[in-house]
Amino acid sequence: MRLLAILGGILFLLFGCGGKSDFSGNDGEMDWPLFRGDAALSGYTNTKLPKKPKLLWTFKSDVRTVSSPVVDKGTTYWCDRRGLVRGVDINGKETFKYDFQTAVEATPMIYDSVLYIGRIDGYMSAISLAKRDTIWNYETMGQVSASPNLTKFGKRKAVVFGSYDNYLYCVDAKTGEMLSQFESGYYLNGAAALWKGHVIFGGCDSWVRIIDCQTGIQTDSLLLDAYVPASPAIMGDYCYVGDYSGSIYKLMLENGKIIRHKKIVTGNSESGSFVSVPAISSEAYYFVTGDRHLTSMSRKTGKENWKYMMKGNMGESSPVVCDDKVIICTKTGIVSILDAESGELLWEYDTGEQIVGSPAIIKNHFFILTTKGTLFCFGKD
Repeated sequence: MRLLAILGGILFLLFGCGGKSDFSGNDGEMDWPLFRGDAALSGYTNTKLPKKPKLLWTFKSDVRTVSSPVVDKGTTYWCDRRGLVRGVDINGKETFKYDFQTAVEATPMIYDSVLYIGRIDGYMSAISLAKRDTIWNYETMGQVSASPNLTKFGKRKAVVFGSYDNYLYCVDAKTGEMLSQFESGYYLNGAAALWKGHVIFGGCDSWVRIIDCQTGIQTDSLLLDAYVPASPAIMGDYCYVGDYSGSIYKLMLENGKIIRHKKIVTGNSESGSFVSVPAISSEAYYFVTGDRHLTSMSRKTGKENWKYMMKGNMGESSPVVCDDKVIICTKTGIVSILDAESGELLWEYDTGEQIVGSPAIIKNHFFILTTKGTLFCFGKD
């Protein structure tokens, strides 16, 4: 598999974008502003989880959702399949509602008191949290299921997202003006990760694309063994991504090389497929496969540190590394916290409801959203 500098297939292209994001990391105080916590989709925060988490409260909406929660100034937001955006404060009180009156599946992003979210009817919408009103709507010709990300277009802030109309869009965050777009060969379903002025994305054609946002040129492309159902995760100059055949890859982005390629599960591809995003710490990366295992591997050597079998079937929920612990949810509703170094199970809670979203972490609290629309808030005992 050799790097190719070609234009074609699934290209994720932003003409003239500066590519750097204000979401370079998560400070772990009162904000978890977008899917996976930062623009690199690393799934890492230096926030420590409570030693003995206690369920503080639940909020039941009883409306189905596949969103992950995001948090802004202590208030947790998500949108359900009926199109209702909800905001629930740190005490479990509903403080915000906005009705799109159309189905929504995407996880929102919040920046500067504006909520950005894609809709099934093909719009990307910007909502003022203060005024509870629409700032702008940008129409595409296909459903928008991808979580947005934030980059720069010159001096402007820009929202990056994909649509089922096969386009990747870059629009002005304030006005919704289209700044750039590029037509790919396939619909765009996942979130794009940002790295040093580049957009990184994997597709159903088995390629990982590296696009220079400033020049609009695909600088590298990497062919994997099978298609890539989930987004990549990036830390520093390294990218970690899994494919549907059960292989996990370490990519060096600076030199455009596959540093490591390891088959994790053999046999039935569905049991070993990677459908969630890896999480990365300074020493290890963590990932789950369809065969119910959470695995830790050394970033330096690629050797397996530990492997833990989860209690229940895994789904699309992705792990999050919280300093010295890892938190992970199963599709069957179990939330587990493990020691990041040893893999020892430290805490477990059965929500009794299906989970496909990822956790959101802030200081002294973490939030779990079920597909039934129940928000669980855990904190210090």
